[in-house]
Amino acid sequence: MNLPPLVQAAVLHFGEMGSRWGINRTVGQIYALLFLSSEPLHAEAIAGRLGFSRSNVSMGLKELQAWNLVRLKHVPGDRRDYFTTPDDVWTILRTLVEERKKREVDPTLTMLREALMQEPGSPEELHAQARLQEMHELIELLCGWYGDVRGLETKRLVQLLTLGAQVQKVLEFKDRLTLLPGRHRQDDQTGDPTTPIETAREA
Repeated sequence: MNLPPLVQAAVLHFGEMGSRWGINRTVGQIYALLFLSSEPLHAEAIAGRLGFSRSNVSMGLKELQAWNLVRLKHVPGDRRDYFTTPDDVWTILRTLVEERKKREVDPTLTMLREALMQEPGSPEELHAQARLQEMHELIELLCGWYGDVRGLETKRLVQLLTLGAQVQKVLEFKDRLTLLPGRHRQDDQTGDPTTPIETAREA
């Protein structure tokens, strides 16, 4: 590789980690190079710096474009395509999560829904459906949370992520509020919201 030692170490690491995440090692290294580069690069420059063939670089760039992780740029007076990554790391993270959801989570949800709609033909299938139902509810819950969080501004998202264990304190405070006079609470048996006044009337 025709790279400074620090950049080369990072590029090699991203290639190794990419292979563990199910991404081609070459693709991981190309992306790391583009992310660390101070300027957009064309395919020939990428191939020269990484020691890859032009065809491997072209295939890697196409895959990165399919993931919406690189941006195409043009330089005045130069007919070659230049590539770069978004400047904001949070934009990269949001894109990566969204693309992985479409490729991995959404197909699993489709399979689960189809399996739960089928009539079980044996005790084994009935048991399997019960387990799949649990998985479906969990993934739906996570997807609902993701849908809410996805629309947050980056500033708010950072605040949420830095709360950590403090979220427990917020929930405990919320629970205490529901016990105050005049606050709605959930009836233990029916789940219907009632107030202390309504409970007294019923008594």
